[in-house]
Amino acid sequence: MSGLLLSDISKKFGSVTAVTDINLEIPDGRFVSFLGPSGCGKTTLLRLIAGLETATTGRIMLDNEDLTDRPTHNRNIGMVFQSLALFPHLSVGENITYSQRIRGIDKAARKRRAEELLELVRLPGVADRNIAQLSGGQRQRVAIARALNLEPKLFLLDEPLSALDAKLREDMQVELRMLQERLAITTIVVTHDQREAMTMSDEVVVMSTARIQQMGPPLEIYRNPASAFVAEFIGTSNLIKARLDSGSTCVIAGRPCQTSGAPDQLGAGASVIVSIRPEDVHVYPESRDGANQLDGVVTFVRDVGASVETFVECDGLQIIAMATPKERPDVHKGEKVKVELPAESCVVLKA
Repeated sequence: MSGLLLSDISKKFGSVTAVTDINLEIPDGRFVSFLGPSGCGKTTLLRLIAGLETATTGRIMLDNEDLTDRPTHNRNIGMVFQSLALFPHLSVGENITYSQRIRGIDKAARKRRAEELLELVRLPGVADRNIAQLSGGQRQRVAIARALNLEPKLFLLDEPLSALDAKLREDMQVELRMLQERLAITTIVVTHDQREAMTMSDEVVVMSTARIQQMGPPLEIYRNPASAFVAEFIGTSNLIKARLDSGSTCVIAGRPCQTSGAPDQLGAGASVIVSIRPEDVHVYPESRDGANQLDGVVTFVRDVGASVETFVECDGLQIIAMATPKERPDVHKGEKVKVELPAESCVVLKA
């Protein structure tokens, strides 16, 4: 297979299991994010791929070559660490071409290569500068250029943008994705930022408690989460306790509500969670009637500029609706309202 294949990977540190039962196939040229909370195993998995840790069980294959026991320097992998790990005593160009220097490549060739890579990451003309003279975003680009120096088959980044301010971070997300598309290099990024993963990735691998919870395109995971954990971790979701009635019908706050369908293993009477995104919830004045509606009272309205969030209590359940300023419902705190949960947006999950 062309690309990366992980088979039955696990890693233990003494009695602690860092990752377990990892089976993952990443086709050549894809951009993948390992997404999850701190301690879920995503960085350990990245280090296993890089050869910085040794798997307790399982195999790692890259383009049909077994890398499981191969030393890091023989894996043809480029990596950017969270700390960047740039050498402060070397110039920008010397940092980028350090690996060529220790391999005995002549100075003129190294200089040409540094200039090429700096053009690629949109930092021309800074090869002779000291690292201390660069901004955070510029240092990030230098670290990327250094990792790409030897034209690796696989490009790994461990929370590379975490130290940047919000605006620069968003700019670098776009820059990194555009660079990856130009190079068509298989890339894996570790992040705990779901917006970052959604922005950059072809595929998102959601991890929790040392395991993969779900893998798929960002929009697929957002719209069809496999569990309550995934629904809550990817964006914001209303997770509503309900009881499965029959077929695709659930009972929420005493009212029957149609959904997009229930998992096959769940039978009538099962306790379930109905996940629905705030932007799919509609709030109307009390006078409106219709299907899949709950009675509620507005408890809070929050205008955050680009969107307006309406908090409604429905028989002890708090439900959040989100709309653009132009589409905001004409309701206010303390008013009785109807909350509509469109059937096609209601995803039934195991409780």
